[in-house]
Amino acid sequence: MTPDSAHLRDFATRYAAAWCSQNPESVAAFYAPSASLTINSGTPAIGRAAITESAHAFMSTFPDMVVVFDELAIASPSVEFHWTLTGTNTGPGGTGHRVHISGLESWQFGSDGLIAKSLGHFDAEEFQHQLDHGTGSTRS
Repeated sequence: MTPDSAHLRDFATRYAAAWCSQNPESVAAFYAPSASLTINSGTPAIGRAAITESAHAFMSTFPDMVVVFDELAIASPSVEFHWTLTGTNTGPGGTGHRVHISGLESWQFGSDGLIAKSLGHFDAEEFQHQLDHGTGSTRS
């Protein structure tokens, strides 16, 4: 089931706000109880507790994290949520460097209108470079 366009835009706006909230449970609430979130082909976080843990990892790494909803691309049965994350790596063991990275999540919805499966993608190499050197550095 793919919700209508207006509902999806509202959903995506609220989802981005949840990522900015520093409340990982609010991110997990957008997922069905047995949903999965996979980031960059990693091990899937399955279920709300694991999704909460994944969101918490990003939120603690970037206490000032802002996720902006850039656009939606609807290709039934999936919906692509395009986003941009900015934040400063000042969490535990942080580098103090600023990160600005864009990516997307490919969502599949369940009959309850919540995300049943999300496949997240961003440039991990560029992300690591920014963690190590910040956004203003050039790659050599």
